[in-house]
Amino acid sequence: MSHSITTTPDWGYLTTELSCYLQSNVIAVTLAGMQTLEYEYNAQYIARQYQYELPLGTLQLLELTLYLPFDTASADINAVRMIAVKSALAWYKASVSQNKDNHSTGYDALVFDVQLVGGDNVAHDNNEVKTPNVPQRLNHYFGARYFLEDLVVDINESMQQLQVFSWQDWHSIAAAVKTPCELWRFLAYHLEQLKQSAINHMPSFESEDALVAQFLQSPDLFTSAIEVDNALIKNDAQDEPNSALIAMALAYKNQSKTAQMYHRHMEQAATLWSQLSMQMIESYGEKQKASNEDQLDIPLSRWQQQLLDESLFSRHELVRTLYRYPKQNEALRNTGYVVHQHSYESLGRHYVLIFYGQDSAAKHSKGAIQPNLAKIAQDVATRLPIIELHHVVVLGIDFVTEGAESFMDIDLWIQSVDTMTQRERQLTKKLQQLKQTSAQTPDQSSNQNIDAQRQTEKLPQVRLNLSIPAKKDN
Repeated sequence: MSHSITTTPDWGYLTTELSCYLQSNVIAVTLAGMQTLEYEYNAQYIARQYQYELPLGTLQLLELTLYLPFDTASADINAVRMIAVKSALAWYKASVSQNKDNHSTGYDALVFDVQLVGGDNVAHDNNEVKTPNVPQRLNHYFGARYFLEDLVVDINESMQQLQVFSWQDWHSIAAAVKTPCELWRFLAYHLEQLKQSAINHMPSFESEDALVAQFLQSPDLFTSAIEVDNALIKNDAQDEPNSALIAMALAYKNQSKTAQMYHRHMEQAATLWSQLSMQMIESYGEKQKASNEDQLDIPLSRWQQQLLDESLFSRHELVRTLYRYPKQNEALRNTGYVVHQHSYESLGRHYVLIFYGQDSAAKHSKGAIQPNLAKIAQDVATRLPIIELHHVVVLGIDFVTEGAESFMDIDLWIQSVDTMTQRERQLTKKLQQLKQTSAQTPDQSSNQNIDAQRQTEKLPQVRLNLSIPAKKDN
């Protein structure tokens, strides 16, 4: 192992997104056997455990940071790293055994960081001087071969496994997969590859970068979206399969060049959707703090999760809907229009995107729609014939151009929906049909009993700079 030092690049938004899924206080962990490192190698360590409730399950993360003297030899670094990993695996095995009944179903991961500290000023060829006592992060990696040849680990299909990643690999994976949903699915894929390596006594992958690239090029990336798409049709919430989903899944299956373009589009969409979601919640928090309002009964992170609980494809479809607006004809932009969009990650989450008409007298103008977003959310919730419905997200979108800059001002309403039986939803649908038949103005009074427990929260406007290059329609 060489003493290569890494700098901290831009890891994207996923590491920030994960913070809103943190469920409990960070727990300091003591690892048995680490005293040897402290005495023999003048090492120090910090271990912390985090628990995240991701959309698809629980992720328990153990972060282990090891500090070594800057002049530690490569052979000693290898030995110390081995001892530290073994200590973490022993702690994990004991933890699972002690908490067998309470251990959540999910994935467990160790993120191992090695930093070199201390040392004298060191001159470089470019005459720069390294600042002493500033930790320098060491490049180091794990792979299937490490666990087969260097650290023999018993991978038993009947029990959970602690998946081990270097700091660099973990953040590189986070930057690649983009979303919590894809991170979860990658951990399942990674664990399966480790098991196959153990069964075949041959490493199934050489590096995490290669494995995550392989994962992101697989048509299995669209499996969940296809299942939701089929369920939407079955529930009469959609007439036919999503053509974009079919095209992208086929491109991935055939490994065509078009798949690369689609993946770039999904990456751009994931970034933009993350920016939008983060800024809306941040803007709300600032407004709440400035007005000294009481905290919401529901944590802000819960609302943020509804926006971030979307896969690469689901974010792609939402952002693609936004980008279609500038291409609409002038008459439609003046009157405004409404798009019902589905989440392709959760059958029970639906979106209503209302593009405000530029004509102030139009039916869908901002002045006419903005005060009624709550009623719109309630009406959509009662009309959708899906038992699994749990949230309706309404976006009121106003495109603004200032010079060469384009912005979106967005009003966001999120309505949580109590579980309804099929009978309740059928009765609600009949009530709506009766109203339409009698040509009465839609009113929410007949739905008050059903909607009594439903909650609606208003979030403020967000001004998001659309500096990311617009995607072409697929």
